[in-house]
Amino acid sequence: MTDRERTFAWGDPMQTATAARSAAGVDVLRAVVAGELPGPPIAATMGFDLVEVEEGRVVFAFEPAEYHYNPIGSVHGGVYATLLDSAAGCAVHSMLPAGVGYTSLDLTVKFLRAITLDTGRVTCEGSVTHLGSRTALAEAKLLDATGRLLGTAVSSILLIRPQPGAAVG
Repeated sequence: MTDRERTFAWGDPMQTATAARSAAGVDVLRAVVAGELPGPPIAATMGFDLVEVEEGRVVFAFEPAEYHYNPIGSVHGGVYATLLDSAAGCAVHSMLPAGVGYTSLDLTVKFLRAITLDTGRVTCEGSVTHLGSRTALAEAKLLDATGRLLGTAVSSILLIRPQPGAAVG
């Protein structure tokens, strides 16, 4: 049995969180794509990157690797869920003003096809379907390089707005 090893590094997540208190979500996410702000540590841990951002839509990408595998030789469902949750949440973030936070209330995931090393580069696109004053709805889809659907998710997201009179930051 040969052991494999992986190391990775990440930037200070509080640098990006601090920026989100004073800049619109779309601007914060664009700064992450441009390398001006660090991405979230979960992206380094899982090996995926935010590659496109516009208001109401984001795209992540990743290359399946052995460290994503479950015991039966395919990418673990938790990787699907993490990518789908990230895309749905960041799509909502891209529409939020400075100082407004968010958190997932639920995530419904559908696994449609196995992802393996042979799948190649996978993208995960998230888009907002509803943005209210207290909640948002977003959907996300995982696609292979040919556009074949690998998995989907729908997420309800709680918007966390500062209390009136509370200092932001």
